[in-house]
Amino acid sequence: MKQRGCRAFAGAALIAGLAVAHGLGIGTAGAEPADPDQQFLVEQINAGLAPAPDGRRPQAIVDSGSGSGSGWAKSIASNTVGEGPEMTAALAAFAYGLTHPDAAPAGANRWDCKPSAEHPNPVVLLHGTWLNAFDTFAYLSPQLARAGFCVFAFNFGRSGLLDGGGIGAALPGRYGVGPMAESSRQLADFVERVRAATGAEKVDIVGHSQGGTVADQYLKFDGGGDKVGKLVTFGATHHGTSLMGIALLGRAINNLGVNILGFYEPIVGLSNIEQAVGSSFYARLNANGDTVPGIDYTIVGSRYDEVTNPYNWTFLLAGPDARVDNITLQDGCEQDLSDHLTMMYSPRSASIALEALDPAHHSNLDCSFNPWLIGGGGAL
Repeated sequence: MKQRGCRAFAGAALIAGLAVAHGLGIGTAGAEPADPDQQFLVEQINAGLAPAPDGRRPQAIVDSGSGSGSGWAKSIASNTVGEGPEMTAALAAFAYGLTHPDAAPAGANRWDCKPSAEHPNPVVLLHGTWLNAFDTFAYLSPQLARAGFCVFAFNFGRSGLLDGGGIGAALPGRYGVGPMAESSRQLADFVERVRAATGAEKVDIVGHSQGGTVADQYLKFDGGGDKVGKLVTFGATHHGTSLMGIALLGRAINNLGVNILGFYEPIVGLSNIEQAVGSSFYARLNANGDTVPGIDYTIVGSRYDEVTNPYNWTFLLAGPDARVDNITLQDGCEQDLSDHLTMMYSPRSASIALEALDPAHHSNLDCSFNPWLIGGGGAL
C-alpha cells in the first residue's frame, strides 16, 4: 500500500516535530537530516498550506527536538485516577475527558476483579490518537463490566511538544501521540500487570484507531502473540490512513471546540506521521503479513469514518492459523451513521464487541440510529 499520491491538505497537518517557521520559533540548526518520509510529508504540507489574511505563508519544517535537552521522540504511559461516569454521547465524554483527563471509564481498573470460567481473559482497552481511556470507552467499558468481564485501561503515548508529541500534547488528556513502538512496549508492561493481578494466562484487547495498530505492534514485536487471545478493533489504522484522514482528525477535534490545529501550529505528533499510509512504520509492521498465528481478529470499519480513510484499509487479510472477521458497521444496519469518534458510542459497535469476546452469550447484534459526530448511544 505504498501510496505517495495523496493530495496535500490546507491548514492542518502532520508530524512530530513539524513547526511553523514563524510563530513558534522552532528551528533545525544543528539537527540531523530529516527522514525521507518526514521530508516527503513536509513537502506535501507546504504545498497545501493557505496564506494568512495578511499574506504571510507558513512553512512546515522538520525539527529534531534537540533544542529541548530531552532527546527526540519519547513518551510515557500513566495509570488512570478514579473512575468517571458512564456516558452515551461522544461529545459529552470528550468534554469530561478534557477536565478529567486521567479518569478510568466506568467499570474499568477494578484490580481485585478475578476472571470467571465464562470469561477467563481480562479485556484491555486501547484508546486512539489525541484521546484517552475515558473519552474513548465511557460507553463500552461499563457494558463489558456488566457482562462479567474484568476490564482494564490505561493512557499510553503521553509525550511533550519537543519530545515528538505535537501541539495536541499541551491539551489535557490528548494522549496516544508518541512513537507507536514505545506505546507498544508500554502496552506490554500493562498487560503483565493485568496478568499478574488477575492470574490470567491471556488477555483480549479492544482497540480504537491507533489503539488497534499499537496492539498489532505488540502482537508482532513485543511478545503479545503468546499473551493475547482475541483482538477487536474499531476504525484501526492497520494499514495507515491518507493525509486527508489525518487532517480530518484534527478538524473533528477542532469542531468540538478545542483549537488543536491553529494556523501557526501544524504539529500533530509523531504517531501521526507513522500512521500516514506508506510510512516506514507500516513497511516494518506488515512486512510478514497482517496477522499473527493463533489470534482471533474482529476488525470493524465504518463507511462514514473520516479519519481511517479509506475505511476499508482497516481490514486485515488472514494469514496462517489466524481467523479474521472483517465487518462493515453499516452492513445490515444502514441507520448507524457512526464516524471515527462516535463509532465507540454505537450500540451496534458494543454488540459486535460483546459477540466477538463472548459469542456463546452475545449473539444478537443491535441496530440503532447513531448520529455522525455527536454520538448518542443510539439516540440524540
